[in-house]
Amino acid sequence: MARIISSYLFKRGILMHLRFLKLLNKFSSFEKSVDKLPNIINHGRLVGINGLILEVIGLQIPIGTQCYIERIIDKKYIHAEVVGFLEKKTLLLSSEEIYGVIPGARVFLKISDNTTNSIIKKMPLGMKLLGRVLDGRGEPLDGLPQLDSKYYTIIKNNKINPWNRKPITEVLDTGIRSINGLLTIGRGQKIGIFSTSGLGKSVLLGMMAKYTKADIIIIALIGERGREVKNFIEKILGKQGLSRSVVIAAPVDVSPLLRIQAASYATSIAEYFSKKNKHVLLIMDSLTRYAMAEREISLSLGELPITKGYAASIFSKISNLIERVGISDEYKGSITAFYTVLTEDEDEQDPVSYLARSVLDGHIILSRYYADLGHYPAIDIESSISRVMPDIISLKHNHQASYFKKIVSSYHRNKDLINVGAYISGSDVVLDHAIKIWPKIEKFLQQEISEQSDFHISYERLKEIFL
Repeated sequence: MARIISSYLFKRGILMHLRFLKLLNKFSSFEKSVDKLPNIINHGRLVGINGLILEVIGLQIPIGTQCYIERIIDKKYIHAEVVGFLEKKTLLLSSEEIYGVIPGARVFLKISDNTTNSIIKKMPLGMKLLGRVLDGRGEPLDGLPQLDSKYYTIIKNNKINPWNRKPITEVLDTGIRSINGLLTIGRGQKIGIFSTSGLGKSVLLGMMAKYTKADIIIIALIGERGREVKNFIEKILGKQGLSRSVVIAAPVDVSPLLRIQAASYATSIAEYFSKKNKHVLLIMDSLTRYAMAEREISLSLGELPITKGYAASIFSKISNLIERVGISDEYKGSITAFYTVLTEDEDEQDPVSYLARSVLDGHIILSRYYADLGHYPAIDIESSISRVMPDIISLKHNHQASYFKKIVSSYHRNKDLINVGAYISGSDVVLDHAIKIWPKIEKFLQQEISEQSDFHISYERLKEIFL
């Protein structure tokens, strides 16, 4: 009897031990599941959608906070950002398509990387960005692996104290003869390229990206057609150009929030490299598309439009973006920026064009007249100007460039008389000189895509015209 009881207790003990191990395994599995849960500290409910704006209640958080909206159909989350408030509602703007979202969907605030500040934005920065094509969030578009989390850092929009800005004293060689010789650009300058469609703007930007003597090239393609992004990289920029470049692309079909973030992110990357004592060339195509994205958001938030649908806030937002560029006493690096501005048949009432002219250090105008003649780059030398040019070139060079513009202007004003033979030689000394050297002028202004002309060669060619 004692043996039977002992055997029973032994088996009972083994069974209990096995049950304990099974329970322990379940607990361990549960613990791992808990560890995988997002670090959620709060959540609200989606109660309405008004155009681009998502209305949420129960979530009182600062503007700029990153949020995640649950989507029931595929168990995924949609990225969004707080952009405003309306009474007790928090207003969000999604950076993705919002299909599949239902009324009452939970909206989470997530603390990433165990930080205590939920509104700190971390995005990739570093030398590993070179040769990469990314979107406005720093996510890869080139099919290559995502950057390691160790390269993610806090993104801050820096401002340069006006007192700490260095004067522009060095010439930036763009490799384009007409710009080097007649519209000389300085390191740290901000230039606008004004153009309507079909005038060779993308080709001109590609030439600048390939030939400009800069350490790093940052290219922001904002609101362009998706086809143009790959075409620009493969056919215009090329592998050699891409190797020293970072491309941030936000095509026209993405959220306006992503287009705005892409422009700001590209500028932040330029700031990062300039602080590493690199000379950076920032090309943003286009400033107009950035402004349009800001217009979409401002109108959705209920701001009153003042002209062409733009709210008054657009003036400060464009100015704030542009003023982040330049040279500071704190670093040896620099940021030179080219912003393209889309014009509507030279419409002077366009607020973006008007503002850009006033806050930039010069403008390059592309002409339909030259483009129709097959004259590339189609730069209208008469209407274009570099405001820092007189400060960075010799007095002789400045006089020659001014005289060049003078004879070009004289020739165009009297072109009809010349063509019909009504002009009498000797009536105008400047025009006589223009007619005599006009073939040289046209040859100087035109340049093949594959041709590079550095600053010194460009100036020598300019001098040769007047010999």
